[in-house]
Amino acid sequence: MKPIRTVAPATAAVPIIWGRQAWRCTVTTDTDPEGRTGIFRTKSVEQSIRDTEEPEHGLKRSLSALDLTVFGVGVIIGTGIFVLTGAVAKETAGPATALAFVVAAIVCGLAALCYAEFASTVPVAGSAYTFAYASLGELPAWIIGWDLVLEFAVGTAVVAVGWSGYLRSLMDNVGWHLPQALSGTTPEHGFAFDLLAFLLVLLLTAILVLGMKLSARVTTAVVAIKVAVVLIVIVAGSFFIKASNYDPFIPPAVREPGESGLQQPLVQLMFGYAPTSFGVMGIFTAASIVFFAFIGFDVVATAAEETRNPQRDMPRGILGSLFICTVLYVAVSIVVTGMQHYTRLTVDAPLADAFKSIGHPWYAGVISFGAVIGLTSVCLILLLGQTRVFFAMSRDGLLPRFFSVTHPRYRTPYRATVLLGVVIAIVAGCTNIEELAALVNIGTLFAFVVVALGVIILRRTRPDLPRAFRTPFVPWLPALSVAASLWLMLNLPSETWLRFGLWMLLGVVVYWLYGRRHSRLEPGAPVPHRSH
Repeated sequence: MKPIRTVAPATAAVPIIWGRQAWRCTVTTDTDPEGRTGIFRTKSVEQSIRDTEEPEHGLKRSLSALDLTVFGVGVIIGTGIFVLTGAVAKETAGPATALAFVVAAIVCGLAALCYAEFASTVPVAGSAYTFAYASLGELPAWIIGWDLVLEFAVGTAVVAVGWSGYLRSLMDNVGWHLPQALSGTTPEHGFAFDLLAFLLVLLLTAILVLGMKLSARVTTAVVAIKVAVVLIVIVAGSFFIKASNYDPFIPPAVREPGESGLQQPLVQLMFGYAPTSFGVMGIFTAASIVFFAFIGFDVVATAAEETRNPQRDMPRGILGSLFICTVLYVAVSIVVTGMQHYTRLTVDAPLADAFKSIGHPWYAGVISFGAVIGLTSVCLILLLGQTRVFFAMSRDGLLPRFFSVTHPRYRTPYRATVLLGVVIAIVAGCTNIEELAALVNIGTLFAFVVVALGVIILRRTRPDLPRAFRTPFVPWLPALSVAASLWLMLNLPSETWLRFGLWMLLGVVVYWLYGRRHSRLEPGAPVPHRSH
């Protein structure tokens, strides 16, 4: 085995007078252990950590393991627990939906172990983008960062529109009605401005600008209410379970006719394989669907730089939130399939309708209330993740450095937060973006693949790094995570792959025209620091 040679970064400080301000211009000539240059040059872990100490470009450390766990639970649990559970039970897996959640949780757990190692070793904002920069190189890092910007932006807008729909439903129940012109775009009524979604994103933007601790407190209160609603549903529903509704627990397999054209899954287009409903294979088909109910735990990693003790708390927050949500998902799926036979469940609101079928419609209102509260925290944390990735890319020079300046009082990336918050608010208010929602799913799985590969590479190139948490069974466990994520990606519609490819192509063009030349790793690139 060849010995690993580590080259320390060389820097030169040159004083510059700019008006009345004194600046220190640092020319960085980082080289990575592999000696890569150009578009595959890597940013050393040490340099990434040093960047967090810049006076005007560093974030305030204020989060604990509990805050991170709350963030994870807050973003994972959304309408999926109230809607997706019953829909999958009726159409794909029957009572065995509980097993599908377990399978999906295992896939997410593999990725979570990789995230935990990276987030504790490289406690810097940016999540998968930062991890890729330290292991795969600048262009792969840019691609994953560009992917995450799209994933979190579209996800925030989609959730805001969904939140608006639930809130309008509650308002209608008490006799309050918004004009159609302010109720959002629909296929039936055409274009309309979604005022509620627009205002929600602006409000959450203001909360994020005012500080992470305030965001954590708001999220804690919201998550407490949301989890309480879920527990009420589980406990109340358990009194109406009939054992006969679990028979058969794994229904006989049914081969469904596949989709056509670009709507069919990529695996069907490539190999002619059509997913199976029910039976043992139906459990795995269902797992590829309910997997998306777990999307969000990776957002926890974007807050690594704002965590007081990231080496200890990041693994706890990531793995703890995933475990809690898995228990709640399995419990809800067992309750809903026990209350009503899976063949009689509805698709649009299965859990609420299950309570109506046993003469307790009041719980339907409780579920709608829980969905409204739940989506508030989902939207907040997705917006948080989006701004932190954008901030990290800006601090590295791949996007304009103007957006990486933090607020002098609140120590938050206020410029990036305001810009993105306003843009996403307008998108949520003006656009019906249901067709783009699948981009969130493929973007998340792509990030899982990059992080798992990054763990393998960084173990080889930097075995000397102190690792507070170590992913077990490397390289086998990360390789299994890559395979599982790729399989779920292949089950996504071909149309989603096409849109994703076009967005990635646009990202490469932007990198080539701007990011490559303005990168802080570009030889001779000046990096100003405020002198104190």
